[in-house]
Amino acid sequence: MESSRTPSRRGPVATGDATGAPHASAIRAAEAALIVFAKAPIPGQVKTRLCPPLTPDEAASLHGSFVLDTLERSRDAFKAARLGVDRFLACSPSHDHVFFKILAERHGVRLLDQVGEDLGARMDQAFQTVFAQGYKRVVLTGSDLPSLPGSFFARALSLLAAHDLVLGPSFDGGYYLIGLTQPTPLLFSGIAWSTDQVLPLTRNKADSLGYKTALLPPWRDVDRIEDLLALIDEMGLGHGASGERRASRPSPPASSLSKRTEGALRLIAGRLAARQSSPKRA
Repeated sequence: MESSRTPSRRGPVATGDATGAPHASAIRAAEAALIVFAKAPIPGQVKTRLCPPLTPDEAASLHGSFVLDTLERSRDAFKAARLGVDRFLACSPSHDHVFFKILAERHGVRLLDQVGEDLGARMDQAFQTVFAQGYKRVVLTGSDLPSLPGSFFARALSLLAAHDLVLGPSFDGGYYLIGLTQPTPLLFSGIAWSTDQVLPLTRNKADSLGYKTALLPPWRDVDRIEDLLALIDEMGLGHGASGERRASRPSPPASSLSKRTEGALRLIAGRLAARQSSPKRA
């Protein structure tokens, strides 16, 4: 999940098993919610750690595709599992951006602003805002997980029937998803975000509260250029990370990507290869 220290200026406008989809009657309408954190695809302001070698325009376009992936996959997963889940898009820099307005109209998501000085404060505020509306189970995720199965969102909500906390570990020591049954500010304070201590510190805090925690499978989010190259390599879409990295981590097939994102990654892989082979000017 990408971190930034730029606060937004405006305020916020089931039973099942641990490995499969929840039962159809597990979650009533208006009981569960999914919050997706996203930035507007503004060149130079989003996915900056991919630049270079990507251009700001390429990084922004790719980010926009990832956001659409998250909304489409969550919609399809909840529909397939027959779950009543309301979806919120936590927007930065503001829900007034036309990108978010279009998503709200086309995808039926509710908009709220990201509010807080750091990532932890913004996540805590988002949970507080949504829980205040009467939801019993709330899952929050980022928008940089193009290969994540949509069923993980349904699984996380199902696990919250028997757990206080659900975490989806990422390969960099953080987490790509967090689910709660009540607001818990302690989990978001006193943590150095964007470090490999985020997940262990969060689990320690949960243990101190006596929380019962469930873990989803680890997954790759795309924050750095190394993540992007590894994803391209794992999907067999072009030049990327080493075979050693591919062997040690999950390697979903390219078919697990949306056609839109698969095409974008193929194009980027080709451009990166061409840039590497082009002679540099003195």
